Amino acid sequence: MEKVMAVYDVDPVYARRFADVVNQKEKIPFEVIPFTTLENLKEYAAKHGVEILLVSDSVPKEQMEGIRANSIVALAEGEVVSSFDSYPSVYKYQAADSVVREVMTRYCEQPVENPLVMSGRRSRVLGVYSPIGRCLKTSLALTLGQQLVKEGTVLYVGFEEFSGFSRIIDGQCKSDLSDVLYFFRQGNLDIMRLRSLAYTWKEMDYLPPARYPEDLEQLTGEEAGILVEKLAEEMGYGYIIVDAGRPGRNILPVLERCDVIYMPVKEDGVSSAKLEEFEEYLEKTGYQLLREKIRRVKLPYHSSFGRRDTYAEQLLWGELGDYVRQLLKGVSWK
Repeated sequence: MEKVMAVYDVDPVYARRFADVVNQKEKIPFEVIPFTTLENLKEYAAKHGVEILLVSDSVPKEQMEGIRANSIVALAEGEVVSSFDSYPSVYKYQAADSVVREVMTRYCEQPVENPLVMSGRRSRVLGVYSPIGRCLKTSLALTLGQQLVKEGTVLYVGFEEFSGFSRIIDGQCKSDLSDVLYFFRQGNLDIMRLRSLAYTWKEMDYLPPARYPEDLEQLTGEEAGILVEKLAEEMGYGYIIVDAGRPGRNILPVLERCDVIYMPVKEDGVSSAKLEEFEEYLEKTGYQLLREKIRRVKLPYHSSFGRRDTYAEQLLWGELGDYVRQLLKGVSWK
């Protein structure tokens, strides 16, 4: 049974719309229930209990007495300073995913005895990797994510040291993969913590790349592989796109967790030599079975891209988008 996030606001339209959006789009192990009167909220909380209560900061604190809720967050209309002295607050007039991320951050600051895990089947993991440089690898990964989000929920994870991703989306992020790695190593990474760290771009969730290359350098291949498996098993996404950027043995345990690996290739002599060396490396390191998962793809050349702020649309509706739609038609998930 899912836990309940209750929403009470003096504006009933806000509460209903917020609940509708979050229940449809957000990946949290809560059922969001809107309440239009305090009486209904108190009656429900008395019988069922509430895990998180979001309540307008214009509601007098004395009116909240007797409501059973494990965590209370105030919805602030102006400056984020709650009228409830002991309750944290978030600005209510922002995107629903931003409200959820801030609420999850507040929630995770409390001690939790039993970390929450999203139930359901394992995510389908698509890896994008190539030993060849400048082969549209990241463009392919982004296009895959943008196409698959039409079919289910998607989480994009990049292991490149300098991916350019944050510049492409013009994102101002307070957290990134470095924070995910910290909580993962502490054993405190669950769906609630992940929702406080993940961001949304064009309906696709993503973990911003690590802010410092040193954080990736210190990450062992086995750790990275276990992290990907944890995301796939416990976080409830339909698909996880892994933009695997680091060469060498460290990336092989990550690729091993992928259901399919798309490998952009080129036809020039140097590129062919690199591919031969990579396959030889798989044999020497005992990862030869990875070859069964690898799908070599020769991506369409494109040079018509213009402004960076419309890059996603250009990818999805250009030649690469057409190519990816045809590519996914032939996928058979085992």
